[in-house]
Amino acid sequence: MAKQNKAYKFRLYPTNEQALLIRKTFGCVRFVYNKMLAERKETYEKYKDDKETLKKVMRPTPAKYKKEYEWLKEVDSLALANAQLNLDKAYKSFFKGNAKFPKFKSKRHRQSYTTNVVNGNIVLLDGHIKLPKLKMVKIKQHREIPSEHKIKSCTISITPSEKYYISILTEYEKDIMSKEIQKVVGLDFAMDGLFVDSETGKKANYPRFYRQMLDKLAIEQRKLSRKNKGSSNWNKQRIRVAKLQEKVANQRKNFLHHKSKELVTIFDAVIIEDLDMKGMSQALKFGKSVADNGWGMFTSFLQYKLKEQGKQLIKIDKWFPSTKNCSNCGSIREMALSERTYQCDCGLILDRDYNSALNIKKEGIRLLASV
Repeated sequence: MAKQNKAYKFRLYPTNEQALLIRKTFGCVRFVYNKMLAERKETYEKYKDDKETLKKVMRPTPAKYKKEYEWLKEVDSLALANAQLNLDKAYKSFFKGNAKFPKFKSKRHRQSYTTNVVNGNIVLLDGHIKLPKLKMVKIKQHREIPSEHKIKSCTISITPSEKYYISILTEYEKDIMSKEIQKVVGLDFAMDGLFVDSETGKKANYPRFYRQMLDKLAIEQRKLSRKNKGSSNWNKQRIRVAKLQEKVANQRKNFLHHKSKELVTIFDAVIIEDLDMKGMSQALKFGKSVADNGWGMFTSFLQYKLKEQGKQLIKIDKWFPSTKNCSNCGSIREMALSERTYQCDCGLILDRDYNSALNIKKEGIRLLASV
């Protein structure tokens, strides 16, 4: 039996004392991370020409700072240990060329900390969860965690609108059998509708939640700009703006979950293009449209939902000429961005995006066959 992981996210309702300790832990984790990063940078500058010595130099640990900063003992030690692990991961990603050099954390970063299960220190009990240092915290558990799922760690976070959440990572054993691929669909990214599928040629009809909220958001942001930064009224207005932004994010996430589940239920393999969304938004100046779309989130939802059922997500090369190819005869012609209909000498007249979706599906089937 292979080990699998699944996370469950729930709303937390801490008391004022618990909320204070959670915020203190956020600050301590950030402080320790920044201290270790500063020390490692200093060590690197000192010994960068002597790699043998650099390998032998002890890396700083959270325990090192507890004598000088005794208030670090007030918070969960596992949260501080995870800050060290996160820094190690950031360094490894940098040296592998997968990420930029680690940056110092500020209060503007997402505030969170992770703690691990040790000797039954985390337990779900009747509408509450027992957590290290915090003891029993009220939780809104809207779905049951299966009994065979073993809790491994928990990540506590706070949103800009000051709502607390907990993400519970579980581990379970299950052998996922690969499904025989019978039904396949190709999806062509669509700026104004999320995607066009190869089966019907129709768009996903994605409601542009951010665009719908723009006017209201602009009004509330103007009110915020008139307040004295840091004042009580400024903070109240900041929370109002944050709540609007969170509403948009939640609406988007909910739609993408439903749409990805629908596709995974019907098809055994989903074919998409491996797109660089950040580069596309910058090059084509479609920043807000791309951000509103949530394509990256949608593909990650598709990936894990397909994997859970032994199905496949196939990504074809982003340079594959899906727009230029005729899905009927295979000939290639140039297409301007303004052209919305694909016309070919073979007689094919088809919506541009539908033609692309058909080509994406064909290329995906070719890749599946070669594997």
